Amino acid sequence: MSAPPAIVFTDFDGTVTLQDSNDYLTDNLGMGEAKRSAIGQDILDGKTNFRDGFKEEIDSVKTPFNECLSILLSNIKLDPGFKDFYNYCQANNIRIIVVSSGMKPLIAALLQQLVGAEALKHIEIMSNDVRIDNDGENWELLFKHPDSAFGHDKAQSIKEWLHNHGFDTSEVKDDGSTEPKLFYCGDGVSDLSAAKETNLLFAKHGKDLITYCIREKIPYTEFNDFQDILTKVKKIIDDGEPIKSFVENPSSV
Repeated sequence: MSAPPAIVFTDFDGTVTLQDSNDYLTDNLGMGEAKRSAIGQDILDGKTNFRDGFKEEIDSVKTPFNECLSILLSNIKLDPGFKDFYNYCQANNIRIIVVSSGMKPLIAALLQQLVGAEALKHIEIMSNDVRIDNDGENWELLFKHPDSAFGHDKAQSIKEWLHNHGFDTSEVKDDGSTEPKLFYCGDGVSDLSAAKETNLLFAKHGKDLITYCIREKIPYTEFNDFQDILTKVKKIIDDGEPIKSFVENPSSV
């Protein structure tokens, strides 16, 4: 198979889906929205790290795992543009890799329900996992990188994936001259470590990732849904438009 024209790394919760499944569990079955939001602000302000804050949130959920999964499957919705984006990527040999701080069994189940069983054959999942006891009454979040302040260091995962698939990671350039083009899509504090690892960062409108990018002068382009991402990716891949033309804070480049 020929080399892909692009590789898309994407967050899952709140990016591929409209709701964050981890937040949904915490808000409705755990500590509640107010306490979770306070932890999120502490993470953004550097008062605690993502790993510890996220673990505190998930540990507050005491509902059996299978019940949690059932609740999520009944309530979490897919971004309205993702299926079109997925189909475009399939037709154009573009790889999609989910890079998530969520838990693999939940992500896989949601992808299967929302996108289809075939999608699981074509979308790789790099994420945290979960330990479940025999009856499912007790379960525990397992971090992919437990020694990292992120729990799952998404930057490390992206670098490892590229290296393991034979792509040179030493020359990722903001002008998009790298081949294949590397994209990352995200929305929140769990995406901070990945924000600098690709040619173009898609950051969701109104979310914490944009706040961080502005503060740290990280180039990004804004999106509302995957239809926006599809439009921009088509212009870059199909029409050859330069990546720099999409950056919304060009002074940072």
